[in-house]
Amino acid sequence: MEMNLLGLGLPLGLGLAALGSGMGLGRAVSGAMEAMGRQPEAAGKIQVSMIIGLAFIEALTIYAFVTVFVLQGKL
Repeated sequence: MEMNLLGLGLPLGLGLAALGSGMGLGRAVSGAMEAMGRQPEAAGKIQVSMIIGLAFIEALTIYAFVTVFVLQGKL
C-alpha cells in the first residue's frame, strides 16, 4: 500500500514543485521588469538581484527533481 502511494505522490509532488517554481519565476521577473521600467538607472542592481533570486527558486525545483529520482529507487 505504501509503495502505491509513493508511486502516486512522486509525480504529483514534482508537478506541484514545477508549477510553483514557474509561478514564482514569473512573478520575480515581472516585478524586476516593472522596477527596471520605473528606475532605469538601477537596472544593473535589480538585474543582479533578480538572477540570484531566480537561481534560488530553480534550486528548490532541482531538489524536488533529485528527490523524485532517489525515492523512485524505493519503488
